[in-house]
Amino acid sequence: MNKKILSLLMATALMATCLVGCGSKASDETSTATETEVTEETTETADEAIPETPAEAVDIKVAALKGPTAMGMVKLMDDSDKGDTATNHYTFTISAAPDEITPQIIQGNVDIAAVPANLASVLYNKTEGQVQVLAINTLGVLYIVENGETVKSVDDLKGKTIYASGKGATPEYALNYMLSSYGINPQKDVTIEYKAEHAECVSALLNDDNGVAMLPQPFATTALMQNENMRLAIDMTTEWENIANANDSNTTLVTGVVVARKAFVDEHPEAVKLFMEQYEASTKYTNDNIEDASALIENYDIIKAAVAQKAIPYCNITFISGDDMKEKLGGYLDELFNQNPEAVGGQVPADEFYYIEK
Repeated sequence: MNKKILSLLMATALMATCLVGCGSKASDETSTATETEVTEETTETADEAIPETPAEAVDIKVAALKGPTAMGMVKLMDDSDKGDTATNHYTFTISAAPDEITPQIIQGNVDIAAVPANLASVLYNKTEGQVQVLAINTLGVLYIVENGETVKSVDDLKGKTIYASGKGATPEYALNYMLSSYGINPQKDVTIEYKAEHAECVSALLNDDNGVAMLPQPFATTALMQNENMRLAIDMTTEWENIANANDSNTTLVTGVVVARKAFVDEHPEAVKLFMEQYEASTKYTNDNIEDASALIENYDIIKAAVAQKAIPYCNITFISGDDMKEKLGGYLDELFNQNPEAVGGQVPADEFYYIEK
């Protein structure tokens, strides 16, 4: 390197050193303070410039059936209409029969659905595991209704004619289970007449002083409102649990569950978690605010508010998830399988059927 250039560089460096080292103490403090202020200002500006990443907004299609499975959902439906469901954006469909919902789930047109418990198992088997159950939303809704005062216990059903609907489905299996557990042969010790509609059971009961009817809620309440001599003689959920407890089991009679497509659960875990929280709060609202919930139930064309107000305490609307859900539902499906494997789709679902939040 040219000696003149090297000398010039060394002189320049020496001058810079002198300028830094010869400043007063006050200058040093002022400089330090200025640097600190700049740093803090820069940090604040940086924080303001980087907003928090908003949670993903998810559109969710939900289906439910007219009756208790939808009655526990009305507060969530109302919140959704008001835009008060955070990042979950819901579209609700209320159907009259399960066969209206089944193809929608299979085809992926519905993300979450409230369905009969055994149908959830059938869907799991039919889709080869592409459906998961999130929670139990309704326990037993079946009651033995009597037009009189002769039935005080299950034993008193012996020799009776029982009008019922739901042959080949959960009501038949639940009735057979209860009768058999009390030593009553469903084929020999009682006469069971199955009707196509619940209304037919009520009509038959009105014309038979010695008969009883097995009716689900809210139809049982409707029957009581039509005839003051009718009463709820037996709560079949209570009887199921008594039988289970006697056999050291925690199972119960389960009517409805809420399921989701597994692909949706895997793709939107946070949305599913939020739904679970919102739906649980909705079921609690229905049970704790019967009058207001009944108004919403009529508003969403599920059943009339007057019927809902009397029926809700007997509908066993609930929210059971996790391991407790798995134990109760699993035991129930086992019993259905023992009576008729096709009732659960040919086999009892594997553990993957049950959604357990991690």
